[in-house]
Amino acid sequence: MNTLKKFAPLFFALVVMGSHAQQVNVNKETSRIKNDQAEGFAVELEGNVDDVTNAFNKYIRSFARLKFGTNPMTTSEAVINGTSYKSPLYATVKEKGQGAQAWMGLKANEWTSEEDAQTVMKAIDKMMYDFGVKYYRDKIQVQIDETNRALQAVEKQQQRLSTENKNLTMKLENNQKEKLQLEKSLETNKLENQNLLLKMEQNKKSQDSVSVASEQIKKVLEMHQERQKKVN
Repeated sequence: MNTLKKFAPLFFALVVMGSHAQQVNVNKETSRIKNDQAEGFAVELEGNVDDVTNAFNKYIRSFARLKFGTNPMTTSEAVINGTSYKSPLYATVKEKGQGAQAWMGLKANEWTSEEDAQTVMKAIDKMMYDFGVKYYRDKIQVQIDETNRALQAVEKQQQRLSTENKNLTMKLENNQKEKLQLEKSLETNKLENQNLLLKMEQNKKSQDSVSVASEQIKKVLEMHQERQKKVN
């Protein structure tokens, strides 16, 4: 019962974390970047701004360089679908409801080719979806790792209890054998005690009989000695 109480809060937490599946929805949105409107796509995610920002930074670095100290985040030399683009992409993360919203987009006037801008915009739509999927999968992987650690802890505890049970069973069997031996020894001791008491009683009776015989023999001896004296 104590073991169940120990793991109950962890079990409840794991059930709550895995009780629903996240749905990734990407929406087309504009964002004001350096006094200009930038077109892009946004995805709303569960989690705080810091966690989403860290995950978003890591995701962006997988295909582009991030310029340090820029707000919003600004990329350079983005490689999208095998094509390298020099024009920048912009990315932001902000609070949205109880979670956070990640956004990525571009300013069309910074792209020399409208075709490239449209191609990248379509790619951003998919990239934001992919980021949302990766974000949730990574979070779930953390929960999987935590659940595996919890399972390993439970299995370790189960193994320990199983080993303890085997040891206790062996000790109980040895104790029962020892109890039987002691009971047999006690019964033997009891019989031996009764036998000794009987022999002591018999010895006492024998001593009494011998004592009587001794007195009688002494009297006969005295009688013979008196007779001997009277011989002349």
